[in-house]
Amino acid sequence: MSQPFLYNRRVSFADTDMAGILHFSNYYRYMEETEHAFWRSFGLSVNTKDGDRPITWPRVASSCEYFAPAKFEEDLVIALTVANVGDRSVTFEFEFRRESTRIAIGRTTAVCCTIEDDEFKPVSIPPGLREKLDAACGAPSAD
Repeated sequence: MSQPFLYNRRVSFADTDMAGILHFSNYYRYMEETEHAFWRSFGLSVNTKDGDRPITWPRVASSCEYFAPAKFEEDLVIALTVANVGDRSVTFEFEFRRESTRIAIGRTTAVCCTIEDDEFKPVSIPPGLREKLDAACGAPSAD
């Protein structure tokens, strides 16, 4: 991605532990919020359609590494980068910053699926979605 997608998020009280520090589990929620905002920037959603077929993106991997605490009422910038676009998957990287301080780095991989008979079925990323992801990534890549 030539420029990362930026999302601003203030740490809310409900997201902190008793010391007023952002609880580690909430970084995953913030990554998901950032991803949803990324899809909305294209006029899309994580639950969309390809013709009549529903498309969704269940996670198959997720991780986060922490470098510094984020505290109640601090403003964070979360930079989403499209790290890889495969035939049926996309990997996002997230860098959390408070001004010049790196707070954390996260990563998620999701698989493009349709839902048939109440089950997820992996499918190739539809061409329209793939074009948007490839453009955000900077170049097509493979699984």
